[in-house]
Amino acid sequence: MIQDPNAIFIYVITLIGLIHYLKSISALKKVFKYAPPIIWIYFLPMLSSGIGIIPTDSSLYSWTSKYLLPPALILLLLSSNVKILSTLGSKAIGTMLFGTLGIVLGGPISLLIFGSFLPEDAWMGLAALSGSWIGGSANMVAIGKSIGTSDNLFGNMIVIDTVVGYGWMGIVILISGHQKRIDKWNNADTRIIDELNIKMNTEDLKRPTSFNDLLTIVVVSLFFGLFSLELGKLIPDLGKVITSFGWTIILVSLIGISLSFTRLSELNNAGASHVGNLFLYILLGTIGAKANITQIADLPYYIAVGVFWIFIHAIILFFGGRLLRAPMFLIATSSQANIGGVVSAPIIATVYKKSLAPVGLLMGVIGNIIGIYAGLFTAWLLSLVGGIYY
Repeated sequence: MIQDPNAIFIYVITLIGLIHYLKSISALKKVFKYAPPIIWIYFLPMLSSGIGIIPTDSSLYSWTSKYLLPPALILLLLSSNVKILSTLGSKAIGTMLFGTLGIVLGGPISLLIFGSFLPEDAWMGLAALSGSWIGGSANMVAIGKSIGTSDNLFGNMIVIDTVVGYGWMGIVILISGHQKRIDKWNNADTRIIDELNIKMNTEDLKRPTSFNDLLTIVVVSLFFGLFSLELGKLIPDLGKVITSFGWTIILVSLIGISLSFTRLSELNNAGASHVGNLFLYILLGTIGAKANITQIADLPYYIAVGVFWIFIHAIILFFGGRLLRAPMFLIATSSQANIGGVVSAPIIATVYKKSLAPVGLLMGVIGNIIGIYAGLFTAWLLSLVGGIYY
């Protein structure tokens, strides 16, 4: 029914607006608790193209992948000030890295076990999922687009991310009632919680967005996004994993982290991350529009992979926590900072210690920073395992 790229753009962004409006209605909060906006942002455009409202192929879709992802990442990384992150201390950062190691190793091991039940390109989908499980959905899209993950596979990965990821979050919340007993068994050093409580006692710096703020946000993100895109084209591909667009993603992450040391990082207080998320949601909606709903047939196998993957992550994280004598608060928050990112890590932090939501946020930011690099490394390991079967 709708063919014009401009009209498709308006349709997709209207769906995003409708989803977030419905999320704000109190009667629907439970619906969005178990099926978060990101899953609707992907599946409603997929359903729309499946029933013929919008096409499965349009010039708009390739444009959004190329020109909206780099600026989105720039804006989402602006808040990653390493000076602030260093206040977490070695024990907190070390626990976070053990959680990341569990994701990096868990993916290839899971594929090795279940690979015979999965299609040939499964490693690409799992590579994209590793990006989500080390920092969040922005990293998922970045890794997926870097290595050429098919749009069909994204649907399965989003379902795994939601079903398995939120299922694990529920288990982590249940464990919170036993944290004192676990800390005693683990011989944990709980003094770190009091120290973090003092360090994180900072005032909120958010401010209303002015026109100059908005203009700067748009100009900085689009300029550096295009700069990275053009520079990435000049660098040759490196195997299956790092393509020219992969180099663009690496350059974007380096620029975003570098800008976080400048005064431009203050744009995050004026809503830079909201603009970045809007770019990301538009991109995700167009990815969904290109997907084929029949690909979901392989879903049960992918869910089995996801469950086993989380199991490996948990084992390595608990081992690392015991080695570092980290309290259950840090172990739980580290896990969610990897699996859920900046959105849900503060929630878990609050469940375990009400005053320490900022710790969860900062750990999620660490995931944002390292997720692209750790995700690309995981993608390489997955490609090696995939080569065993195909």
